[in-house]
Amino acid sequence: MSHLNLLTFYAHLTDRDRAVLSTLDEHRVMTTDQLTRLHFPSTRTCQNRLRALLHLGLLDRFRYARTGGGAYPWNWVLGLHGAWYAAGTNGYPLPTQRTHRDRILRLSTYPRLRHQLMTNEFGVRLAHAAHRDSTVRLQRWWSERTATSRFLRIRPDAHGLWTAGASTVGWFLECDMGTESLPTLIAKLDAYRTLAAAGGPAYPVLFWLPNAQREANLQTLLRRQRPEVAVATAVHDSDPAGRTWTSATVEGRVGLVGLPSSHGLDTAANPNYTDGHLDLTRPDSRPGPG
Repeated sequence: MSHLNLLTFYAHLTDRDRAVLSTLDEHRVMTTDQLTRLHFPSTRTCQNRLRALLHLGLLDRFRYARTGGGAYPWNWVLGLHGAWYAAGTNGYPLPTQRTHRDRILRLSTYPRLRHQLMTNEFGVRLAHAAHRDSTVRLQRWWSERTATSRFLRIRPDAHGLWTAGASTVGWFLECDMGTESLPTLIAKLDAYRTLAAAGGPAYPVLFWLPNAQREANLQTLLRRQRPEVAVATAVHDSDPAGRTWTSATVEGRVGLVGLPSSHGLDTAANPNYTDGHLDLTRPDSRPGPG
């Protein structure tokens, strides 16, 4: 199908289809279960629609075999036609078939895939909590690519704004898979300290860890070193929208709105401001595929 022929099925795309394509453009890969929780009322409805988008070339998928038989769930990514659609929608160059294939092959290497899916799971759980509770909202959810392009000095795995009642707090996510040393994790905080010192947001850095023992060990090290930025920890099995977070500056486990958070000053490097005014409703500004 040519770029021009893509126009022939635009009329068949629903608002939900566009939301699915936007999600995969921003966050690169999702499982069927994750897309169900984000966009569909049931797994069957999700599966049927994803297959239809697969046949149109808008989506693609891959999965790994399980040791002992069977396979892991499907991982969904943009197909070539979906990548063309996203590029046209967001105003960046259309990828060639080769560059799109190479991008998917890099993503599908297992260590990177596990980290990306767990990073995305964090945002999916927050978004799902907001679907069920009208008093909370995931107001912003940026991928590493978008957050890095907007904040310049840092490279979080994800960034977002969480609103509960009248309070809106920001967060930077560091999704840990247990592959780096704890001192290496703590060393990442220097970039966030530099960002805040330059007038950027002073948002809590959330270390999301694979198990309780690693969390306890990191908390011990954090209390010893006393970093200059707010830090909170929780484990992958927890609900990030709940009273999950442990911080050296707050008693007990608290929700996200219980953590210290500042949207920063009006500087050129702070995307929270528009024309001199704090604007937390500004939509994503994506730099293009990566």
